[in-house]
Amino acid sequence: MRLKKESIEKISKKIIESLLSKNLIIWESSHNKLESIISEIIIDDLMVEDHLNEEVKELLDSRTDEYERSMIDYGRVFQLVKSKLARERGLIF
Repeated sequence: MRLKKESIEKISKKIIESLLSKNLIIWESSHNKLESIISEIIIDDLMVEDHLNEEVKELLDSRTDEYERSMIDYGRVFQLVKSKLARERGLIF
């Protein structure tokens, strides 16, 4: 995950402030609970990409010898495979 917990908490607070100030939501419970919910959603979304990265890494690691022999750039292949899997799964990064 590329964001620290503190950053996610700040983002969550900003989202809440914005939604409440524009009267886009009505929240009668504590702001901490809403912040927790939003933070969880952000973390879950970031974890999707982390899991995809791990899956691509495992796929490529099983074929590393082939890539080394053919002199293909691992980073480029990683991005191509990741993009293909993301498109197939309807993910946006």
